[in-house]
Amino acid sequence: MTGGAVAAVDLGATSGRVMLGRVSDGMVSLEPVARFPNGPVEGADGLHWDFSALYGHILSGLRDAVAREPALASIGIDSWAVDYGLVAEGHLVGEPFHYRDERTLRGAEAVHAIVPFEQLYRRNGLQFLAFNTLYQYVTEQGLDDIDVALLIPDLVSFLLTGTQGAERTNASTTGLVDVQTGQWDLELARRLGVPASVLPPLVDPGAHLGRLRGEAAAAVGADLEVIAVGSHDTASAIVAVPLSSPNAAYISCGTWGLVGVELDTPVVSDAAREANFTNEGGVDGRVRFLHNVTGLWLLSESVRAWEAEDGESIDLPSLLADAASVGHDVPLFDANDPRLAAPGDMPARIAAVLRDAGAAAPTSRPAFARSIVESIAAAFAGAVHTAGRLTDREIDVIHIVGGGTLNRLLCQATADRSGLTVLAGPVEATALGNVLVQARALGWFGADAALETLREAVVAAFPPERFEPAQRP
Repeated sequence: MTGGAVAAVDLGATSGRVMLGRVSDGMVSLEPVARFPNGPVEGADGLHWDFSALYGHILSGLRDAVAREPALASIGIDSWAVDYGLVAEGHLVGEPFHYRDERTLRGAEAVHAIVPFEQLYRRNGLQFLAFNTLYQYVTEQGLDDIDVALLIPDLVSFLLTGTQGAERTNASTTGLVDVQTGQWDLELARRLGVPASVLPPLVDPGAHLGRLRGEAAAAVGADLEVIAVGSHDTASAIVAVPLSSPNAAYISCGTWGLVGVELDTPVVSDAAREANFTNEGGVDGRVRFLHNVTGLWLLSESVRAWEAEDGESIDLPSLLADAASVGHDVPLFDANDPRLAAPGDMPARIAAVLRDAGAAAPTSRPAFARSIVESIAAAFAGAVHTAGRLTDREIDVIHIVGGGTLNRLLCQATADRSGLTVLAGPVEATALGNVLVQARALGWFGADAALETLREAVVAAFPPERFEPAQRP
């Protein structure tokens, strides 16, 4: 077993970062190198990503990584799902649309008029989310005029190496991959008017995509290899979930909470469809059977609104400490209410949801924050138990990974509301999963090492924190 250092580029909906991952004798460690902002920008035709700025930040972060670790072996890229860039004659055509742009609603209606959702679910296994890629594609006006559509991490890889591909875990979120075969569903694409020519070749996590070329190599200052990882950030995160039981559930918690279990085969039953559970691709052909729950987006947007109102920043740890000290019951609301999906005055929107449910919004900010955390935890607990019912599993433990593990109030509330032990950590699960897949592809764990071997390295380096429920059911 050998080792070395790799760079993980991890792009989220609100920020991105470059991390150094070091592997030695089966042990893994992380070092943050660069963090940079990301978010929607309003254009004349709708909500977009400032991808040009994002790509510039990526190059700068990689340059810093090389400066710290000149012997860097490779780069892996993961990001949020569903969004894409259009490429013609080797160049990006405009800035990619943001998944929260209103055009997605038109796309969903158009798709379901051609292929009813019941049929669609049996083909792609995806829960209904109005921003899934196939809904976005049918709103595009120029698909026939481009060469290829590349999901965000694939777009970054293309700009770095010139290689066009669609990594499978992220491709599975487009709605155009057959849930049974794992291949592009070309017949579905044809029915929806999506040219097969815009769908790039599918590639597996661990594939060697190529080396930095031209301007990218000059900007980074090194001739590095790019390796495909679980390029959907949740797929990378699940690689680093130290599953402690065959009946464990996981929650990858950040802006969103992805709640589910790991399976070998998809579940596309009517009950799963009605519960809005999705079957997304995982590393090594595993299935991420999960449900999207609105996560810490509700809290971060509320804090942003309060900061705008006050004209000064709010210390989140202090706010959560005050929220934990609230000694009275707080009202719960549906964390997945569609009225809470878009940016804006989140406290006012939550108050309206509570009012429509016959409840009064808390009057103090700590109580309001407690209401948000408890409502997210209730949604998490409900999704965990539904996942167990749909898969005939007796869930016995919940693993929470990602930024949500830093919110101890949320971890405890999830344990209390589910009646299950919660094991929290690692915080940097996505970057860890990214690093570990690169390391395996480089032979540092053995090319045939199972996911379980990689997860053992996670437990050794980042022991989880345990939260027991206040009372068992």
